[in-house]
Amino acid sequence: MPLVTSTKMLADAQKGHYAVGAFNVENMEMVKAVIAAAEEIKAPVMMQTTPSTVKYGTLETFAAIVKAEAAKTDIPVCLHLDHGSSFELAVQAINAGYTSVMIDGSGLPFEENVAVTKKVVDVAKAVGIPVEAELGKVGGKEDDLEAEADKYTDPEEAKDFAERTGVSSLAVAIGTAHGFYAGDPVLDKDRVKVIAGKVAAPLVLHGASGLSEADVKECVANGMCKVNFATELRVAYTDAVKKLLAEKPETFDPKKLGVVAMEAVKEQVIARMKMCGCDGKADI
Repeated sequence: MPLVTSTKMLADAQKGHYAVGAFNVENMEMVKAVIAAAEEIKAPVMMQTTPSTVKYGTLETFAAIVKAEAAKTDIPVCLHLDHGSSFELAVQAINAGYTSVMIDGSGLPFEENVAVTKKVVDVAKAVGIPVEAELGKVGGKEDDLEAEADKYTDPEEAKDFAERTGVSSLAVAIGTAHGFYAGDPVLDKDRVKVIAGKVAAPLVLHGASGLSEADVKECVANGMCKVNFATELRVAYTDAVKKLLAEKPETFDPKKLGVVAMEAVKEQVIARMKMCGCDGKADI
């Protein structure tokens, strides 16, 4: 089917008290693996590319790959720009065929974040594309951006931000980090519940790679409607390739590397979708 926006899938998740899994993809193999996982367990799915991935492959190339693969399935598939770094990039993604965009102004002062987010929302909503924004900083390294410390999202600020910008979904900081965790993360999961009580838009959890099943499930139960996974998919992909090359160093066909990598990513995605509770929720 054609690509869909994230609007209905996130609204359904919010009503049904589950979350949609959102997976960062780096190449054709990862796209195929994520869609295969979604098909197998009948889950709606969001695929995402970050600015550095876009720089590597271009918006148009990723849009073409995801559109081609989504056309073969009845599963709802959304293509999302993750951590959009500028108004210009968000607009370019919409023009390239992305069906959801994020503008990340979380590193800016509050009023500047409001201004750039509202600017993107005004353009995107005019053409029916939903916008995700971020308030508060998620620590760790994401793409080429690095945040040294977590700045937990203030619930009242979140309410004000959501009302003034009209965002479709809001990523909030509760102590998660991008990348894998050096120690056990200390998450303020109650904060999710408080923010969800004040903000009408679906909430998004960034930095979920490496979180325990219990942590993810509790965050979802408390109101997270979209959960992002990136680092662990890259690790699953490359570990599978390394294993094959260690066992069969004579392998030279990239397709053979792709096959084992896709299987590893697919398994990881299925596990994470089940953790989010979106299995069986595809509207087909």
